[in-house]
Amino acid sequence: MNKIVMVTGATSGFGRATAEIFAKNGYRLIITGRRKERLDELEKELINTRKAKVLALNFDVRNPDEVNFVINKLPEEWKAIDILINNAGLAVGMDHIDKGYIDDWERMIDTNIKGLLYVTRAVAPLMVARNSGHIFNIGSIAGKDAYENGNVYCATKAAVASLSKGMRIDLLQNNIKVTNIAPGMAETEFSIVRFKGDTTRADSVYKGIDALKGEDIANVIYFCATLPSHVCINDLEMTPTQQASVFHNYRK
Repeated sequence: MNKIVMVTGATSGFGRATAEIFAKNGYRLIITGRRKERLDELEKELINTRKAKVLALNFDVRNPDEVNFVINKLPEEWKAIDILINNAGLAVGMDHIDKGYIDDWERMIDTNIKGLLYVTRAVAPLMVARNSGHIFNIGSIAGKDAYENGNVYCATKAAVASLSKGMRIDLLQNNIKVTNIAPGMAETEFSIVRFKGDTTRADSVYKGIDALKGEDIANVIYFCATLPSHVCINDLEMTPTQQASVFHNYRK
């Protein structure tokens, strides 16, 4: 398999699981992340256990200069990126809008929206030049409906959904697929980050729910990526069986 997959935010959660499934199936991997130790660990694991060809790039998607420098300096044999998975993202804080922390808002906006845009802007021309490619944007069901205390996070994921539609339209003439993946409750580091390390609050989010795992999202991404060339899943919402919407879940 000579196809190249680039995964941002590959050091944990959805990103790590997605890198693993593509490596398992013989794809070449470009993995990116801010945490160099974790990135190096994943690189070694994919090479040693999956015999994968891996290029690890340590940079912050929030920094456009870093993004452009790294993508422009890609070795020639790694430039033909077939699949871009814009996974880097986070939720920070959970307060009413009148009590929110501006630093939290900026982290979410800079990562979830601007970071996705910076990476797409750098990679999409490589796909356009070859008239081929597939871009995955990891959104959320929080982008479909806002909920109390979700305000800015919900807004960023609504932006991801809109951007995905816009990208699909703009890149239609270039034969490039765009897929928005919108998961519901998924048990990763997400809530630990949101509650700034408070594991008790984080655990309570999933209490009584058999939540989605990183592997579930990875399997769906892989499924969409391996459909026939004439098929494109534009928008895919997925939840645990015990969750019907942002507002409806059944806890055992």
